[in-house]
Amino acid sequence: MKNFIYLLLISLFLIVELFGQQQVESKHSQLKIDCKTCHACQVPTKDDPCLIACPRFKMTKTYPSPESSPNVIVIKELEDRYEPVVFSHRLHAQMSKISGGCETCHHYNTLGPILSCNECHSKERKREDVRTPDLKAAYHQQCLDCHRQWSHQTECISCHKPKKEGIEFNVQQKTSEFVDEFHPKIIEPGKIVFETDYKKGKFVTFYHNEHTTLFGFECIDCHKDESCLRCHDVKKSGNKEVTFYQHPVKIHLEKEEHHKKCMKCHEENNCSFCHKDKVSGTYNHALRTGWTLNRFHQELSCTQCHKPGNQFAKLPTDCNSCHSDWRPDTFNHKVTGLILDENHKDNDCADCHIDRDFSVNPTCDDCHDDKNYPEEIPGKLIAIN
Repeated sequence: MKNFIYLLLISLFLIVELFGQQQVESKHSQLKIDCKTCHACQVPTKDDPCLIACPRFKMTKTYPSPESSPNVIVIKELEDRYEPVVFSHRLHAQMSKISGGCETCHHYNTLGPILSCNECHSKERKREDVRTPDLKAAYHQQCLDCHRQWSHQTECISCHKPKKEGIEFNVQQKTSEFVDEFHPKIIEPGKIVFETDYKKGKFVTFYHNEHTTLFGFECIDCHKDESCLRCHDVKKSGNKEVTFYQHPVKIHLEKEEHHKKCMKCHEENNCSFCHKDKVSGTYNHALRTGWTLNRFHQELSCTQCHKPGNQFAKLPTDCNSCHSDWRPDTFNHKVTGLILDENHKDNDCADCHIDRDFSVNPTCDDCHDDKNYPEEIPGKLIAIN
């Protein structure tokens, strides 16, 4: 009996495993995917799907923060001919978000440990499945493009130092050079002026610091799919004007490329919103929105009114749209410069402010026939800062 129960449990386990592996996306057969991507045999069947180890459609990916990732990675597959390559992993990881993120190198990573390249990329150049690059090709695909752009050279010896006879490479000493090495803090430009060929408005003034501090943008909201060349071009390293935008900048791109980063927020704005005949001043809420911030609002952060989801949407200007919960027991009338007297402090807001319209003077008519505001004050006026 025990053997029967044992066999039954094993059978149930195998059935669950097989069923789990066969769960695929809906309309799977209609997707333009080569069967050999997931199946090792020519004719996979329900009984024998011959699945190979491959990334599934809804694979969960997880990546540690750059600060908690390895400081360096030592690549020594060619140590018979070259010294090991000490790769400054953390320095690269800290800036990876602007050029694709961790996925650029770690394509298919599950919730388990970070997979090394040779888990998927074979060291053998001669192999049956040539769709996946071998290890040498994978390494070079990841490195060559950026190094070609910023250093303008891709000679082997720029990374692979030939071994010197009788001299042993000190890996520990080399890795120690990167122990406290972090990507330097990026100097954020305050204002960038773009000089364009648009005849109705030559200048576009972009206040970078306002977008990060005032509007709460993160770097990757705008800087995506960029290369190291933006900052690490050795031929321009001494050009301070390019780095700090002290003069109008001319960038020659297609119209769509120029506008792509801005359109997700400014799609409904016309050309004159950005294009001016002269350099524009800093952000002015009254000029841009038609609503002047008074003393109660000018110190607030944008997100206190513009909540996530409608951060840049135009809001109603009546007080009730934000302050519908104002009541005598929750509102300190003193902040308006008027301390209500005993006869008025418990009144409802609408008793004096008709229809709760706080943008116009209050009225006394609902309760008094012989009193008018501001000739007669229902309390004591005080000075406010």
